[in-house]
Amino acid sequence: MLLAINVGNTNTSIGVFENKMLGSWRICTYKEKTADEYELIISQFLCQGGIGAKEITGIIISSVVPPVLIQLREMSIRGFNIEPVIVSSDLELGMTIQYDNPKELGADRIVNAVGGYAIYGGPLIVVDFGTATNFDVVSEEGVYFGGAIAPGIGISMEALWDRTALLPKIDLSISRGEAIGRNTISCMQSGCYFGFLGLMEEIIRRIKHELPKEPKVIATGGLAELIAGNSKLVDSIDPDLTLKGLQIIFDRVCS
Repeated sequence: MLLAINVGNTNTSIGVFENKMLGSWRICTYKEKTADEYELIISQFLCQGGIGAKEITGIIISSVVPPVLIQLREMSIRGFNIEPVIVSSDLELGMTIQYDNPKELGADRIVNAVGGYAIYGGPLIVVDFGTATNFDVVSEEGVYFGGAIAPGIGISMEALWDRTALLPKIDLSISRGEAIGRNTISCMQSGCYFGFLGLMEEIIRRIKHELPKEPKVIATGGLAELIAGNSKLVDSIDPDLTLKGLQIIFDRVCS
């Protein structure tokens, strides 16, 4: 039974697999949490899913937050008596990475590329709506090319209300199709929704123009359904793609 953990700057996703996913959970990422605190949280989730901690036989972690990675590795060794697999470009991923410096490539982007290609084939564009909005491109032959990184939806909206005196904090919601807002809140919702939708679609179009063959476009991440769900350029939305990718990498590395 595999425990898969993906640490993002804002949220941490946790999944348990036994051939298929048995359960998944999401918590806020806190750099200050200790290994003991993470062990308590994860053990509670496992108990909630009817899974005993001793049933876990493997752990894999991808992280873009080094302090949290340190604590989770300690948790794995002390709490589960397991040395975890840590995702990096140095692993035998079953994918060639054509990136100027592969060590700069975020673990989440590696996992999305490997998981996306294994599940959907190529050529492929994976759009991940996280703290940043990542676009990752894999060729028809399974070669990772690179992609694009744009500001994330959450931090962009936080900057809008944090750096303006009169604009309120709002929740992003699906637009009813009208770009012209009739009050401050609807103006902000229109600008944010159509702005992020337009950003995503323009980057997808430009990437497609640079590829020799029409790619599949897969969206993942917490806000994927909200933004990508109304786009004709997105072929599929897979909220658990990153966790699935972790299982695929673990199986390749440990087989």
